[in-house]
Amino acid sequence: MELNSETYTVFVAFITSFFAVFLSVGIVLGVPSIASEFGMNNVFQNWITTLTALVIAVFTLPAGQISGKYGVKKSLIIGVSIFLVASIGACLSFSTIPFLIFRVFQGIGIAFSNVSAIAMVVQAVNPQNRGKALGFTVTGIYLAGSLSPVFCGFLVYNFGWRAMFYFVIPFLILCVVLMILKIPKEWKTYENSKIDGLGYILYGLGISLFIYGFTNLMNTFGAISVILGLILLIIFGYYELKIDSPAFNMNLFKNMKFTSSNIAALCSYLAIASLTTILNYHFQYVRGWNAQISGIILIITPIIMAIMAPNSGKLSDKIHPQKLAAIGMSITTIALLILIFLDVNMPLYLIVIAMILQGIGMGLFTTPNTNAIMSSVPPNETPNASAAQSAMRTIGQTMSLGILTLVFAWIMGSLKLSSAYADMIVQSSQLVCLICTVICIIAIFASLVGIRSKDSFNIDR
Repeated sequence: MELNSETYTVFVAFITSFFAVFLSVGIVLGVPSIASEFGMNNVFQNWITTLTALVIAVFTLPAGQISGKYGVKKSLIIGVSIFLVASIGACLSFSTIPFLIFRVFQGIGIAFSNVSAIAMVVQAVNPQNRGKALGFTVTGIYLAGSLSPVFCGFLVYNFGWRAMFYFVIPFLILCVVLMILKIPKEWKTYENSKIDGLGYILYGLGISLFIYGFTNLMNTFGAISVILGLILLIIFGYYELKIDSPAFNMNLFKNMKFTSSNIAALCSYLAIASLTTILNYHFQYVRGWNAQISGIILIITPIIMAIMAPNSGKLSDKIHPQKLAAIGMSITTIALLILIFLDVNMPLYLIVIAMILQGIGMGLFTTPNTNAIMSSVPPNETPNASAAQSAMRTIGQTMSLGILTLVFAWIMGSLKLSSAYADMIVQSSQLVCLICTVICIIAIFASLVGIRSKDSFNIDR
């Protein structure tokens, strides 16, 4: 294969996507060790993962406009650099507050990396090969998910949780070097647009209040935060429709294919993002396995996703992508139905079957769904479309972890997670899986809605 700039673009997108997910998944294996070292209770412990996901959700939409105005390659370099520095800072932290601060900066870097990587691939690759290229990029996500539990479980068990952060550093440096030396072209689509500062503030405050309140619905302040967050998000949407250079072009949602695919993406990540944490808690706290053994088992789902993603990407260039997405979510629903009954007596082979079905289902869903979103907008709106699908993913993941935090806090209060409370962990996990099954069914219908919709490029900005 010729190593031209297009090839390097796809390779860099693959690597950046890989390591963003590598740490996001791997940190789950390290959470018990981090919580033990810093003396966190179960609520604080769950925020190790939720905080970064929240920050990614906040910065994803601004990253779309900023990368479109100043260049997606430049934004990717900056995003990866922030991710790099924050990773160094996290592994050098020796108390809770500095560690969480660097987790915030990791979220900022990942947000810009996620949006810019997908947008750069879409801009650089010919439309007839877009599904294949996106499939390769998404394979990086799933390959990271498959390797991360094994690598991070091994690193945490043998060298401590900080080894996870040290591991990613040289690869992030490689990405920055390749972008500077091997990708000469830059892509700008909103160069003449003004930065929508007020829009960023409305969106950031709105989504922060909503997600924070969502994870604290059991108290009055949490409920008030959800209401205030929703009000601010409604104001944000109305404001964006009225200005010339919005942070996000809300008119894109006039396209039913774009809208239904984004709703499906949101629901899919709402349904499955907390499953890795649930299974990890089950293996370590309920069954008493160490992080290394847990990581070996957790490899099953993402490695199947990694196998499925490029093939489903090729299929989505030939078959209606939302048909594939609906089939994928149907298979995922079966996996969740099995896990509703997860307890200490469930045979391991049945858990493995559920994990295999989840891998097949999400492997069939994600790449076609991404292709449907990116193909439903005109070329100049690809940064916004990339930001939208990244926002749906991160908001869905954050809310999924929020559901996990809420349910565990409701059942366990402020108790620390440990084997002594295995029964309550099982009860909490089963309730989360039941909620996620219902959400997964909604994702199936959302995928089906857009099948008859056509691409609509007559979108005002």
